[in-house]
Amino acid sequence: MMTKKTISASRASLILFLCQMITALEVPLDPILLKELSQPPTITQQSPKDYIVDPRENIVIQCEAKGKPPPSFSWTRNGTHFDIDKDARVTVKPNSGTLVINIMNGGKAEAYEGVYQCTARNERGAAISNNIVIRPSRSPLWTKEKVEPKYVREGDPLVLHCSPPVGLPPPIIFWMDNSFQRLPQNERVSQGLNGDLYFSNVKPEDTREDYICYARFNHTQTIQQKQPISVKVFSMDSLNETISANLSDTDFYGAKPLTERRPTLLTPVGSTSNKVELRGNVLLLECIAEGLPTPVIRWIKEGGELPINRTFFENFKKTLKIIEVSEADSGKYKCVARNLLGSTHHTITVTVKAAPYWITAPRNLVLSPGEDGTLICRANGNPKPNISWLTNGVPIAIAPEDPSRKVDGDTIIFSDVQERSSAVYQCNASNEYGYLLANAFVNVLAEPPRILTPANKLYQIIANNPALLDCAFFGSPVPEIEWFKGVKGSILHGDLYVFHDNGTLEIPVAQKDSTGTYTCVARNKLGKVQNEVHLEVKDPTMIIKQPEYKIIQKGGQVSFECTIKHDRTLMPTITWLKDNGELPVDERFIIHKDSLAIMNVTDKDDGTYTCVANTTLDSVSASAILTVVAATPTPAIIYDRPDPPFDLELTDQLERSIQLSWIPGYDNNSPITNFVIEYEDGMREPGVWHYQTEVHGTQTTVQLKLSPYVNYSFRVIAVNEIGRSQPSEASEQYLTKAAKPDENPSGVQGIGSEPDNLVIIWEPLKGFQSNGPGLQYKVSWRQKDVGDEWTSVIVANVSKYIVSGTPTFVPYEIKVQALNDLGYAPEPAEVIGHSGEDLPMVAPGNVQVHIVNSTLAKVHWDPVPLKTVRGHLQGYRIYYWKVQSLSKRRRRHVEKKILTFSGNKTHGMLPGLEPYSSYKLNVRVVNGKGEGPASPDKLFKTPEGVPSSPSFLKISNPTLDSLTLEWGPPTHPNGVLIAYTIKFQPINSTHELGPLIEIRIPANETSLILSNLNYSTRYKFYFYAQTSVGSGSQITEEAVTIMDEGKLAMASRQVDIATQGWFIGLMCAVALLILILLIVCFIRRNKGGKYPVKEKEDAHADPEIQPMKEDDGTFGEYSDAEDHKPLKKGSRTPSDRTVKKEDSDDSLVDYGEGVNGQFNEDGSFIGQYSGKKEKEPAEGNESSEAPSPVNAMNSFV
Repeated sequence: MMTKKTISASRASLILFLCQMITALEVPLDPILLKELSQPPTITQQSPKDYIVDPRENIVIQCEAKGKPPPSFSWTRNGTHFDIDKDARVTVKPNSGTLVINIMNGGKAEAYEGVYQCTARNERGAAISNNIVIRPSRSPLWTKEKVEPKYVREGDPLVLHCSPPVGLPPPIIFWMDNSFQRLPQNERVSQGLNGDLYFSNVKPEDTREDYICYARFNHTQTIQQKQPISVKVFSMDSLNETISANLSDTDFYGAKPLTERRPTLLTPVGSTSNKVELRGNVLLLECIAEGLPTPVIRWIKEGGELPINRTFFENFKKTLKIIEVSEADSGKYKCVARNLLGSTHHTITVTVKAAPYWITAPRNLVLSPGEDGTLICRANGNPKPNISWLTNGVPIAIAPEDPSRKVDGDTIIFSDVQERSSAVYQCNASNEYGYLLANAFVNVLAEPPRILTPANKLYQIIANNPALLDCAFFGSPVPEIEWFKGVKGSILHGDLYVFHDNGTLEIPVAQKDSTGTYTCVARNKLGKVQNEVHLEVKDPTMIIKQPEYKIIQKGGQVSFECTIKHDRTLMPTITWLKDNGELPVDERFIIHKDSLAIMNVTDKDDGTYTCVANTTLDSVSASAILTVVAATPTPAIIYDRPDPPFDLELTDQLERSIQLSWIPGYDNNSPITNFVIEYEDGMREPGVWHYQTEVHGTQTTVQLKLSPYVNYSFRVIAVNEIGRSQPSEASEQYLTKAAKPDENPSGVQGIGSEPDNLVIIWEPLKGFQSNGPGLQYKVSWRQKDVGDEWTSVIVANVSKYIVSGTPTFVPYEIKVQALNDLGYAPEPAEVIGHSGEDLPMVAPGNVQVHIVNSTLAKVHWDPVPLKTVRGHLQGYRIYYWKVQSLSKRRRRHVEKKILTFSGNKTHGMLPGLEPYSSYKLNVRVVNGKGEGPASPDKLFKTPEGVPSSPSFLKISNPTLDSLTLEWGPPTHPNGVLIAYTIKFQPINSTHELGPLIEIRIPANETSLILSNLNYSTRYKFYFYAQTSVGSGSQITEEAVTIMDEGKLAMASRQVDIATQGWFIGLMCAVALLILILLIVCFIRRNKGGKYPVKEKEDAHADPEIQPMKEDDGTFGEYSDAEDHKPLKKGSRTPSDRTVKKEDSDDSLVDYGEGVNGQFNEDGSFIGQYSGKKEKEPAEGNESSEAPSPVNAMNSFV
């Protein structure tokens, strides 16, 4: 078995995507493989839990699922089966579970309110959707009310109440005037969260008659309007003049002189209040105060700070908004309203509750037969959510028993699964604020190995880089993977390779000799398969002649060289860049094979030039700076990397530190920014330099920390903006003194591999940790709690020691201490280990069986003494098997089943037993070594149960009034059959069911002839068997009796009148007469003649009844002169509620997509703001304008 080599941190990102969960088998997303493998259903798309629908559009409730075979779908409504076939308005999309409810043609959305749930089912299980609550949106009208004018004294507070109608969802509130312009808001005047308009103090300019509250209902795309509110603000001067005349008719707040006052709160009332919000929601807290001058609001949290990045202030700081609230946001929030005369405050106690949220949602589990696994469902909330499990949509408590399954709170434990264990499990986490529902399937597959990587795949890489050779595989059980190189090569192993769990072979540093053919072999107990891939390692591309820094005078010419060396099988391309962009399109830039030339250099050519050499596998680049200077006789300044430092000196030599000083080299006109100090360990790694530290460019000395027993040499590198200098000469060597180790080995453990030994292992010290020569380890142990002295041994160059001759499974105290030639490390910490385990000695006693029902039994036993377990007690294991069926009286092949109960349990349940059968069982104790002896076999019998459905029901020999029924007995009678029952009823052409007839049949019968049936009638039959316990599952069939041939012949002799010649002729004559009449009317109209009615009206004109004329949009004499005149406005004056497009340039567009309608007397807004062409009148509204004849005529055009 290959093991995975430890990966260094530098390659962690490279390996991350190769990691694979090994606790359960993963099914690769290979399309061909997915088509072949069976898979339980998975819900892939569903409607939201709270689904508010538009009552004018069809209702679409989504439910999509995948699975193999493709799943079938069914629905429940309000907890009962929803029979889609019985409702003509309900259809299901093809190859889907999505419901479409047609309400466009007279249907009512309210009739389909309710809680819907979708189930997707195939032979491997059933997945269910969330409970989808369907509610149609509502936009009720404003209740009619008489709005009294508001008379208020200047400086006093005022609240204008909106009180919008309750809609679904709640409407959006805003205040506007009758010109559809938003009312201005500020610190003095603002809208509260409840929609009311608050005035901290009123001013004379607040006087107006059109304070209008609007409610916008987004789902129905309508706007409702409240009656306008009139506000009259009196100043003290005008009030004194008019108070006598208006006192009896007007409601005043008082006639005291205008004075300033301290703040008081308009909302909320009182000094304290409480607020409950859910985790993850937006918390909105509001304080609106009145006072003169206008108060300002400030928010604080008692005993804490407002959360940073999640706190916002709205509505002129009157509203505190905290997004994504959590339990940590609970507490007391204080709003303080202050002006020049004082302050007031209000404290809001916020409690954050939480609907359930996932900690660990259950994940799909793919296992092979005989494997173990777990489904984990962990959620949190406030209050703590309740976890419940379902299997295939049925509560697990009443679902069919599965011996491989054990429910332990939020975890289901599977052991020794078989293919029949495949199912879909649902986890429901719920509390009073909501619920979470997750589906996770358990799919048990037995598949031979398959390699999904294409055969003979070619990998090409550059030398000294990692090579990753894929071997994507699948199989159940999980196959073992081995790699070979060459046709007859041996298995690959060792430090040169890394073997990943997903089958990939990694060569961390590929060399030229790594080229070759590699073979991947995958095998499990069901078979073996192999695949070959090919690796080619190429030489890296290198720039052997790089461009160099140039200074050139304007008008001159310059050339940059770029010579590359590359693998002969790769074709490189060379690209030149200027300042990391493309070269200018200019004929002055000339590109040769190995160089770039610039002719007649200008100031714009100044910049960085980069040569980029690309192949299909790698890319290298080198840059140089071009500095353009004006032509001058003075020599140009040359910028270059600094010269190396020199004259290194070591002083202040101590055991663990030393001072290094140096003299900087020439900076070549570019200041030195920093110095890098490196060290060499001449004892362990001569010639290898390591980074030590770096200092600022103005510093020439540094104090260096040292480790014991290292032969140090140092060198210094200077750095400026141009680059790094060459390293300085190495300093003199300095050997630090050896010392005792500073630390002890980590990872100390004590475990037994055999019943009579103790294996002590540890992580050895590395590198500088030894602090001196002669590194060894003192390993000590003693038996715990018996008063023994420590036994010790000193070892070297190992990380494991085996203590032999120990008692079986006893605790030991263990410690491992490092030492070298200079002494011991500090005293190590003690750890507890155990010697090896042995098989348990004693079988459980007093085994008792209690029969719960025909398929379930409870087993009790006495626990074994812990001393006889001789290891870690893992639990008890029950072996049970069926001896024979009591109904068939014949023995069957014995298939033993096993149930394991973890911990020191003394009882367990045996599910999934067959009724009316004889069983045997025994119990064994289990530790880490294995099983103990079995208890004596215990015999028990299960009682009778209800039978399975009859094996078949066949209906044959149909006549006019009879049918013959034949059937087979149940496959599993589960007892002694006492009778059969047949029920049947007719089905009419509309699929309605008739009366139900029941017949009881002796158990020894296998056929029946039903007589006295109706001819040409479909019947539905329900058939089931019975034992003394009750009725079993039923089987259904449908059949049709033969039609009466005499009546069929009579019907064929009836004559269809529509095919008779005389009738066709009559219809043609009528059509011709109608056509002639239309032609005559058309000619009369074009001649402009008068109708007789018109002449009589002219002769007997009534002054009260004027003729209706064409230009009024009414009836009258036709005139060619008026043929192209526009319609004039009617004589009727529109009501005040008419909204005319030409009267307002206001922008209701700010609140929708445009307005074209009217307001009724009750304030409702006629029309939609969404831009739709069709207008739908609001239910119960009457037009504020009488119907016009023009409108009546236009409806016929």
